[in-house]
Amino acid sequence: MLRVALGDDVPLKAVDWARALLATEIVFVSDLAGSGVEWSTTTGLTDEATIRTLRSIQRKLAGTVSSYYGKRPSE
Repeated sequence: MLRVALGDDVPLKAVDWARALLATEIVFVSDLAGSGVEWSTTTGLTDEATIRTLRSIQRKLAGTVSSYYGKRPSE
């Protein structure tokens, strides 16, 4: 759902931005649910470049998702 909405430039609710950000963070760092230590092998991107991009995204979305900090993003 989120993947399609993002691909189609559909406006997202704040809760959906929180879910998308959380999913992005998990896929980057988690060995259990994402690429984790194999990130650079599976994506061709370095950890350093990716963390810079991730931090940029986190900063851009901070105002939108801040009400979900420390909470489960549900409506």
